[in-house]
Amino acid sequence: MDQTFSHLDTQGSMTMVDVSHKPSTERVAIARAVVEMAPGTLELLRKAALPKGDVLACAKIAGIMAAKRTGELIPLCHPLSLTHADVRFRVIQEPPQVVIEAEARTVGATGVEMEAIVAAQTAAATIYDMCKAVQRDIVISNVRLLYKSGGKRGVFTAPDFTR
Repeated sequence: MDQTFSHLDTQGSMTMVDVSHKPSTERVAIARAVVEMAPGTLELLRKAALPKGDVLACAKIAGIMAAKRTGELIPLCHPLSLTHADVRFRVIQEPPQVVIEAEARTVGATGVEMEAIVAAQTAAATIYDMCKAVQRDIVISNVRLLYKSGGKRGVFTAPDFTR
């Protein structure tokens, strides 16, 4: 594994990586976040009965919007032209949680891992925001990359992920 830091120049200053020499390839990334909550809060979420309305619909849009704005949020991240962004949810009764999977795609010279991660985190934060009126101790956890393809390093799949 290469141990050099790609975001440092020869003088040790931070820089955006120059990807102009890299070939464009189709790139896909999927990230996960988990939102843990009390059973009563989850039931209100399932029924769309929380004070702020349909939590998952709002979180989906927030995640997609965040994926599109990642280059503005992460200082050295390249602004990308996404070809696809989506956020999906699995509502699990036991333990009570919402599992978020965010997917981003592009054709380009750099990957979309950050877009998928930021989308998952933003969807999770939106769920928190919309549920906090009934529960303040909601936990956001397990934010991680599950899958990525494209580019020189090829495919990465987390051991517990099936596509």
